[in-house]
Amino acid sequence: MSNTIQNRYEFVYLFDVENGNPNGDPDAGNMPRIDPETSYGLVTDVCLKRKIRNFVEIVKGNQSPYKIYIREKAVLSSVRKPAYEEVKKEAGNNEAKTIELAREWMCRNFFDVRTFGAVMSTKENNCGQVRGPVQLNFARSIDSIVPMEVTITRMAVETEKEAKQQSGDNRTMGRKHIVPYALYRAEGYISAHLAAQTGFSEENLELLWESLINMFDHDHSAARGKMNARKLIVFKHSSMLGNAPAHKLFDLVTVKRATDITKPARAFSDYDLKIDKSNVPQGVTLEEKI
Repeated sequence: MSNTIQNRYEFVYLFDVENGNPNGDPDAGNMPRIDPETSYGLVTDVCLKRKIRNFVEIVKGNQSPYKIYIREKAVLSSVRKPAYEEVKKEAGNNEAKTIELAREWMCRNFFDVRTFGAVMSTKENNCGQVRGPVQLNFARSIDSIVPMEVTITRMAVETEKEAKQQSGDNRTMGRKHIVPYALYRAEGYISAHLAAQTGFSEENLELLWESLINMFDHDHSAARGKMNARKLIVFKHSSMLGNAPAHKLFDLVTVKRATDITKPARAFSDYDLKIDKSNVPQGVTLEEKI
């Protein structure tokens, strides 16, 4: 990939959920993830990266140089095998050179490797490790949330045995976990220096923004409810090293309740988003993607 990015970036990403489960916790019966001390909702970075990967796969068809390494149900050693086999001839018997060339091959061909990085240094088809230029924090809800457990009815059973166990009625009860409404905030970082090592380009950056804006529209399901990207605020530094600490830029974006705080929020309009554009540091530009 050509023209790797030459600027550091940070971004603030707001998204919401209505009557859905944005990120279930398998250790808690798949209930929405929460901070147990504050009851704020959480969505992991892994969850958000999965949605980005899925969107890129839809748009680019899993073709080089936009292949996806961490695909659902993928056997990673098999995915790496073409890289390892192709460069081994060039490297000869030099194992260190083979790993280096295989690492570069993976970065050239796989969007998620050159974007998020990957640990590929296992015994079989060792392609080394890549530290990606794009990193995301866990998303956290603006207010505390109260997950609901909703009882649902299944009108059919799977097997004859289950049918015989029912007393002339194939209906069974089930459970569904939802958040009535929550607005989440995630923050991210993009390093130009790490981008130079992986080949993360301006084209890749635009695809990342496109993914964050549109990925929920291609990820609908009964479990997730109604999820929407609400705001993407990007801070671009004029240099590779950056012109201000990330936390000072994040502090310029505040989200507070716009309606009665004694009543639970049920829509994005219940919040007031403010961006302190007058205090953006010199050398940093601010852009609202949505």
